[in-house]
Amino acid sequence: MVLFGTIINGVCIIIGTLIGKLLHRIPEEMKGTVLKAIGLAVMVLGLDMGLKSENFLIVIISLALGAALGEWMGLEDRLNSLGNWIERKIGSKNETSISQGFVTATLIFVIGAMAIIGALDSGIRGDHDVLLTKSIIDGFTSVILTTTLGIGVMFSAIPVMLYQGSIALFATQINRWIPEDVMNMFIAEMTATGGIMIFAIGLNLVGITKIRVANLLPGIIIVAAIVGIIVGYEKIV
Repeated sequence: MVLFGTIINGVCIIIGTLIGKLLHRIPEEMKGTVLKAIGLAVMVLGLDMGLKSENFLIVIISLALGAALGEWMGLEDRLNSLGNWIERKIGSKNETSISQGFVTATLIFVIGAMAIIGALDSGIRGDHDVLLTKSIIDGFTSVILTTTLGIGVMFSAIPVMLYQGSIALFATQINRWIPEDVMNMFIAEMTATGGIMIFAIGLNLVGITKIRVANLLPGIIIVAAIVGIIVGYEKIV
């Protein structure tokens, strides 16, 4: 089943959120410290990913153009609006928690190489090991995030499953039309670009900055375009 790993990933996020909700009586000071600890860990993860680039100029250009495109599209505002819509539908009294939890968790769970590599493995080889590993990590992360950011974390399962499911379903076509060396180049630069975004998420969680990380997401698409241009140019030359 092509979508098995994706479905398990979504289920683990939901289960983790429910468990985290049961731990909501954790003292506020402890929640704040835990959230900052998560932020520090996320920063280190993002930094490690960011150093995977083989051509950092691609990362810089992708982030700059992606930021401009994301601001023009207003992606951060759209995600927050979606979180607020969910808030109104479920009738929670803590709108900030719903929106912040949804946006933060979505960015953490969607950005990264494991989501793409895992979905490709599921679609091409029927191997779900990467996504199952990601599911365990996301499940534990959602427990901690829920204790500090609320029930909004659970709704991040929807974009995660849509994103990974789409990649898995189209993996056969991707594998047929895109050479392995090109895909490896894209994954390396995408990992580095996504790592910078994850580092920014960590800064936000710690409270150092208020970077509109969702507006950087088009940078992933820019990476694919630049890699395509470079490969095409090399073939011509």
